[in-house]
Amino acid sequence: MKDLTQGSVVRHISTMAPQIFAGMIMIMLCGLIDLYFVSGLGDAAIAAVGAAGNAGFLINALTQVLSVGSVTLISHAVGRKDQADANLVFNQSLGLSAVCGIVTLIAGSILARSYMRSVAADDAVVEAGTTYLLWFMPALALQFALLVMASALRGTGIVRPTMIVQTITVTINMILAPVLIAGWITGRALGVAGAGLASSIAVVAGVVTMWIYFHRSEHYVAINHELWRPQVAQWKRILNIGLPAGGEFAIMFVNMAVIYYALGGFGAAAQAGFGIGSRLLGVIQLPAISMAFAAGAIAGQNVGAGNSERVRETFKSVLLLGTAVMMAFTILAQWKPELLLGGFTKDPETIAIGVLFLRMISLNLVAQGMIFVCSSMFQGLGNTKPVLLSSGARLMTYALPLIWLSARPDFRIEQVWYLSIATTTLQAVLSLWLLRLEFRKRLVPLVQ
Repeated sequence: MKDLTQGSVVRHISTMAPQIFAGMIMIMLCGLIDLYFVSGLGDAAIAAVGAAGNAGFLINALTQVLSVGSVTLISHAVGRKDQADANLVFNQSLGLSAVCGIVTLIAGSILARSYMRSVAADDAVVEAGTTYLLWFMPALALQFALLVMASALRGTGIVRPTMIVQTITVTINMILAPVLIAGWITGRALGVAGAGLASSIAVVAGVVTMWIYFHRSEHYVAINHELWRPQVAQWKRILNIGLPAGGEFAIMFVNMAVIYYALGGFGAAAQAGFGIGSRLLGVIQLPAISMAFAAGAIAGQNVGAGNSERVRETFKSVLLLGTAVMMAFTILAQWKPELLLGGFTKDPETIAIGVLFLRMISLNLVAQGMIFVCSSMFQGLGNTKPVLLSSGARLMTYALPLIWLSARPDFRIEQVWYLSIATTTLQAVLSLWLLRLEFRKRLVPLVQ
C-alpha cells in the first residue's frame, strides 16, 4: 500500500501516471495490432473489426461499474486506514466480476449478429464482425476480473504490477496476431477470427498472471473466497458509485454506434476510416486519461482521510497538466495525420476519411481532457451521478441531432465532426460547473 495522503501531489501524479499510461497503451495496442493485420483483408474486415470493437465500449461500461466502485471505496478505506473494509470491497467486487463475466459471455454470443446488423454498412461487414465478436467475447468477459484486480491495486496507490501484466498481455497478443490472422508460420490464416482469438488468449494469460501476483505478493488486499458470498449492503455500496460511471461508458457506446449508423450511407471505407482514426485518437488521449486515473486514486485516499485542501490541490494540478498535454497533442494531430494512418490502410478513400476525422476531432482534445479530469474527481469524491448527467446531456445534444441530420439529403460527413466539437465543449463546461458544486457540498464538511 502507498500512502497518497502525504507528500507532493504532483510527484504522486508524475510517478503513477506514466505507469498507468504504459499499461493503457499496451491495451490500446491490442486493438491497433488487430487492425494492422486485419487491414490486409480489405475494407470490409477493417470496418467489421472497428464496428465490432465498439461493442467493447458497452462491455467497458459494465466493467467500469465494478472498477470505479472498487477503486473509490478501496481508496476511501485506505485513507481511513481501514484495511478490513478494503478487503471486503475487493472480494465482493471479485464475486460480482465472476457473475458479470458469465452473463457477458452468454449474452454476447447470442446478440453478436443482431448488433452487427444494426451498425454495419453491408452483409460482408456483418459476417466478418460477427465472427470477430464471437472469438473476442472471452476477452471481454474476463475484463471484469482483470479490471477489478487492477482497480484494487490503484486504490491502494500501487500501479506497477498492473503495467507489467498488461505488457505481458499485449506481448502475447502481438506474437499471436500475425500467426492466427495471417497464418504466419502455420500457413493457416484464420482472418478476423484469429484477431479475436489472439486477444482472448492474451487476456486469459493476463488474468492468470494477476491472480498469481495477488496470491504471492499482495498483502494489503488479498483474495479471500470466503468473502465472495454476496452481501447486499456491499453490492449496493459498489453499485451506487459504479452504476453512474458505467452509464457514462454506455452513453459513449451509444454515441459511437450512432456515428457508425450515420456513416453507413457513405460506405465501408467511411466506417473503416473512422474505425482507424478513433483508435488512434484513443491512443493520443491516453496521457491525459492516465493522469486523471492517478488523480482519482489520490483524491479518493484524501477524501477518506478528510484532507479537503489536498483534494482541491489534486484537481488543480491534474487539470493544468492535462490541458498542457492535450494542447500538445492537438498540434500533433493537426500535423500530417496521414502519416499515422498509412500503416493501417493504403486505400485513398479510407485515409481521406481518417485524416478528416483526426484533424477535426483533435480540436476536442482540450475539452475532452477536462471531462476526464472531472470524471475522475467525481469518482474520488464518491459521487458519480454528475458524470452521468453531463454525459446524458451530450447524448441528447449529439446523437439525436446527428440521426436527424443523417436522414437529410444534403447530409455531409463533416457535419458529424462539427456537431461533436460543439457538444464536447458543452459537456466540458457542464462538468466543470457540476464539479464546482460538488466541491462546495462535499469538501467543506471535511475540515470541520
